[in-house]
Amino acid sequence: MIPVTKPFLPPLEEYEKYLEGIWKREWLTNMGPLANQLEMAYKKYFDVKHLLFVTNGTIALQLAIKALELQGEIITTPFSFVATTSTIVWENCKPVFVDINPETLNIDASKIEAAITDKTSAILATHVYGNPCDVEAIEKIAKKHQLKVIYDAAHAFGVKVNGKSIFEYGDVSTLSLHATKMCHTVEGGLVVTKDPDLLKKMARMRNFGISGFDSFSELGVNAKNSEFHAAMGLTTLAYADAIIQKRLELTARYDEKLKNLQAYRPTWHTQSNNLGAYYAVVFDQEEQMLRTMKHLSDNEIGTRRYFYPSLASALPYLEQKAMPITDDIACRVLCLPMYYDLSFEEIDMICRRILRVQNN
Repeated sequence: MIPVTKPFLPPLEEYEKYLEGIWKREWLTNMGPLANQLEMAYKKYFDVKHLLFVTNGTIALQLAIKALELQGEIITTPFSFVATTSTIVWENCKPVFVDINPETLNIDASKIEAAITDKTSAILATHVYGNPCDVEAIEKIAKKHQLKVIYDAAHAFGVKVNGKSIFEYGDVSTLSLHATKMCHTVEGGLVVTKDPDLLKKMARMRNFGISGFDSFSELGVNAKNSEFHAAMGLTTLAYADAIIQKRLELTARYDEKLKNLQAYRPTWHTQSNNLGAYYAVVFDQEEQMLRTMKHLSDNEIGTRRYFYPSLASALPYLEQKAMPITDDIACRVLCLPMYYDLSFEEIDMICRRILRVQNN
């Protein structure tokens, strides 16, 4: 069986070295020394000044919305993982969907202004598959209309745009460190901001809003993470460059073998770098995609319709709304296997089977 994804696991003995320290200190959670060390390591790796290690990428989005004190409407994309929308609803705001660009698969910045009302407080956009949104255009719109900007950068580990970290854009960016991501902490996430005061506020919110031994500054939750997760993060981070390099090689192999496939790859931001977080293809026809997915499944090759269906039409707690481009793309997109241990031979076999479906 070839799964669509598989977590990277570092050598067990390297992880065990961190466990020995945990056993000696008997400090298991509540932002211990390894969690703090991990934050410092991530800041250095991403070249950013301020970030927080939190429970997961979803709570990171919730913290961002709460800390920015957003109300009313938040403009967002219907082509993303459900957490992007559900956190907006969870925080008692209203998601307002804007259709995507059919080439980049990101929110279409040229359509955002038409969706702005006197109730709009923010834009929450996703860097789909790690492909940066039109951050320059979104920044101009946000400044013009005095809106906050949150980027769901769950897929954008290590991504840069215009030579600097993708996390430098917007008021807050969030990252997922889930086990299926390129570098992970098993479960975990980050919130990143340039604003030191906002960071301090989110740090207090991460720990129940506690501001002292017997005082509270604001409403908070338990968004902390453990020493065991931090240990995995420190261990996997040491392999980040090797993981990215391997994924780039796998991506190039797919590109070579599928150059005659009747499908296209998302158009990447011209000032950014594709680090191979996912390998997504948009087939010319849904029927072709479905036949391909079934043939691969019949031969024990996993794939994923990521993202399907459109969030604007799938969620029972929201009124359904047609998003013509998203509805179309979501029916034709398919993510192929992509993970560190995937071999060229497996990719070659996957691609032969995909092309066999096309040619039959």
